[in-house]
Amino acid sequence: MVEHTGESKNERLTRNVNELLQELRVAQAGVQILFGFLLTVVFTDEFHEASGFEKAVHLSAVVLTVSSTVLLTAPAAWHRLLFRTGAREQILTVGNRSVLAGLGCLAAAITTTVTLIGKVVYGPIAMIVLGVVSASLFVVMWFLVPRRIGREMDDDTA
Repeated sequence: MVEHTGESKNERLTRNVNELLQELRVAQAGVQILFGFLLTVVFTDEFHEASGFEKAVHLSAVVLTVSSTVLLTAPAAWHRLLFRTGAREQILTVGNRSVLAGLGCLAAAITTTVTLIGKVVYGPIAMIVLGVVSASLFVVMWFLVPRRIGREMDDDTA
């Protein structure tokens, strides 16, 4: 069956999988940089003098970064393992959910890291302000703006 774009269903699925994998490359770079930073921090003298709260926040950021890594790389692994099975549609469906969850974990990991930096450098008030500002930026730019764009497109086609 050929759709209105001139692509067959298989061509569309192939293009969509390729687009998903390209998008993951962008997100993965941010995860790798953050993870490297978080790993090096624990080997500093200052980290050993950090409070239990600061160490717990750091560990939370590490766990969120690991979760993000797993969720963002899973669709690439699935594609590689299943590429000859005709499971592209399932990879796209489940992969989209995995990527959204991975982006949520990445946003939380970055926000947690920024709050920790705010706490260590300027204290608890800066920690709260930076955490709220960071989380708000992610929610607005990654989730609310796309929803609004989608609604506007729906309104245009109605």
